[in-house]
Amino acid sequence: MIFQSLLAPCSILISLFASANGIPTTPTVNKRAELDAWIASQTSVSYFGILANLGSAGEKAYGASAGTLLASPSTHDPDYFFTWARDSGLVFKALVDEFIRTGNTELQIQINDYISAQAKLQTVSGPSGSLSDGAGLGEPKFNPNNTAYYGVWGRPQRDGPALRATVLIAYGRWLLENNYKSAAADIVWPIVRNDLEYTAQYWNQTGFDLWEETQGASFFTTAVQHRALVEGIKFAGSVGASCANCESQAPQIRCFLQHYWNGKHVVSNTNLTPDPGRTGKDANSILAAVHTFDPEAGCDDAGFQPCSPRMLANHKAVTDSFRAIYPINSGIAQGSAVAVGRYSEDVYFDGNPWYLTTLAAAEQLYSALYQFNKAGSLTITSTSLSFWQAISPSATEGTFPSSSSAFAALTSAMRTYADGYVAVVQKYTPESGSLAEQFNRNTVGGPLSASDLTWSYASFLTMAAARNGFVPASWGAKDATSLPSVCAATSATGTYSPATNTNWPDFPCTPAKLVRVTFNALAKTSVGQNVWVAGSIPELGSWDVGKGGVRLDASRYLEAMPLWFGSKTLEAGTAFEYKYVHWEADGRVIFEGGPNRKYTVPTSCRMGASVEGNWQ
Repeated sequence: MIFQSLLAPCSILISLFASANGIPTTPTVNKRAELDAWIASQTSVSYFGILANLGSAGEKAYGASAGTLLASPSTHDPDYFFTWARDSGLVFKALVDEFIRTGNTELQIQINDYISAQAKLQTVSGPSGSLSDGAGLGEPKFNPNNTAYYGVWGRPQRDGPALRATVLIAYGRWLLENNYKSAAADIVWPIVRNDLEYTAQYWNQTGFDLWEETQGASFFTTAVQHRALVEGIKFAGSVGASCANCESQAPQIRCFLQHYWNGKHVVSNTNLTPDPGRTGKDANSILAAVHTFDPEAGCDDAGFQPCSPRMLANHKAVTDSFRAIYPINSGIAQGSAVAVGRYSEDVYFDGNPWYLTTLAAAEQLYSALYQFNKAGSLTITSTSLSFWQAISPSATEGTFPSSSSAFAALTSAMRTYADGYVAVVQKYTPESGSLAEQFNRNTVGGPLSASDLTWSYASFLTMAAARNGFVPASWGAKDATSLPSVCAATSATGTYSPATNTNWPDFPCTPAKLVRVTFNALAKTSVGQNVWVAGSIPELGSWDVGKGGVRLDASRYLEAMPLWFGSKTLEAGTAFEYKYVHWEADGRVIFEGGPNRKYTVPTSCRMGASVEGNWQ
C-alpha cells in the first residue's frame, strides 16, 4: 500500500462549428503576430488538431473507431497511434467545457461518441485484468479499434478512471440541467460508477504515473482521484444513486495528499520502485494544480489550488529546475518565463521541454489570477514570498486588497510572467501551428518526438480559456476541506458491472451545410509518385488534377498499410464521381482502373465524414 509505507517512514476555444456557416480552412500561424493574435489563430489550429485525431472521421485517424481519440497520428519513433484513458479524459474535459459554454452541437455528437466508446473500453479485458474486480480499468492504453494492447507497458495506471469520471460527471450535470435526467442516470452514471468504485478501491495501491516510467505514488494521480470522488458523491445523489465508497475514501485521499509536500515543494513521486533518485520537482504537480482547479475553492493550501502559497512556491521550484539545463533557457533571468520539461532528470528523447508542460506553467498562473480577483485580495506568506519576489522584487509578506496599488502591481507582474510561458511556446511552434510532444532543448528549439500530440493541443486550449477568464464549473472543493485527525491506509472494495446503454436521446442539433470529407486511399507507390483525388465536381478539378484535385498525404504510409489521406470541404448532399490518381515524377497523370467511384456527402449534423478504398 502506498499510504501505509509512507506513514512508516473553456473557454477561449473558437466555436468554429457553433453555427452552420461551414468549416473554415485551418489557418496558418503568423509567428510575428502579437501574442493575442497568435493565440486566437493557434486556438483554431489546436481545435482542428484534436478533431483530426478523433475517430472515425478525423483526417489523421484512419483505423480508429468512432469516439476513439488517438494520442498522436505518429506510428513510428515513437508509435503513439493508440488511445490512452488519461489523454482522452484530459482532452475531452476541455471539449465538454467548451460544449457547455457554447452549446456547440457538433461537439456534443463527438462527446456522445466518446462516452459510448468508453462504455465498451471498460469491458475490454487485458493485461491489467478485467471488469469483474475492476482491475482492468487500470489498463492505460488500447489499440485504436478499442481492443486490448498486450505489448510491454507501464501498467496499471490509476489516473485514467478518475479523469474519465470527471469528464462524464461534467457532461452528466449538463444533461440534468437540461432535462435529460434519464440519459444522465441510465447512460452516464453506470460508466461513472465503475470508475468511482475503482478509484475508491485502488487509490492506495502503487501504479505508474502519468509519464509511464516509474511505479509508486503520484501526486497527480492522487489529486485527480480525490477530485473524482468528491464530485462523484454529489453526482450520484443527483441521479438518485449513492457512492458510499466515495464518501469513505475521499477524506483519506485528501489526507494522503498532504504527504507529498516537503515544506518547500511537492515531491511528485514517492515510494518509487526502484527509486531513480530524483528531486521530485516534476511538472506532474503543476498539471495537478491545473486539473483540480476549482474557481470556488480560493487559495486552499491543503487542496493545492493554483493560487495557494504551496503551489506558487512549487511552481517556482519546478520551473527553476529547468533554467540551467536547457541551452534555450540560457541567459533568461529569474522572474522571466522559461521552457519547461517534465523533470530535470528526464532522458526520454534526450529530455527536452514539452509544449504541454510549458503551457501548464502559464495556465496555473492564469487560474491563480482568477482566484485572486474573485477573492478580492492577495496574500503573500513566507511560503510563497520567494515566488513573488522573483517576479516583483519589492514584494513583501501581507494581504493586499484588490483596491490597493500593490495588488495591481503584483497581479500585473504575474500576468506578464504567465504570458512569457505562452511566448516561449509561440517561439518554438512551427508556422503551421502543429504542436508535437516536445521541442529541442538546444538553441534550434524545433519540434521533436510525436507529431500533432492531441494532449498538446488540448493544453493550449485550456491555457487560452484560463487566460481569458473562462473557468470550468466548481467540482465541490470548497465543501471538501476537512482532514481526518489521523490518516489511515484504507480502501473500499467495489462492485462492477458493464454499462450497456448507449442509446442517446435525439438531441436537437444544427444540420451541417458543409462537411469535411476525408479520402483514405490504400495505394502502393514508389519514390517520386504522389496520389491525388480527381472527380466530377469543380472542387475535385472536374477530372483535371491540375485544376483542383486533392493531393493526399503519405505521412502514415507503411508497407503493410500504404495509406494516402487528405480532406476537402464539400456541401452536404453533393453527389459526385471520383478516382484516385498517380501523379508521376515526370508529370504523367495515371488514373486508377475500374469504374468511377461514387459518393454523396452525408446530410446530417456531423461536419466530418470519411471514405476509403484500395487502388483499382
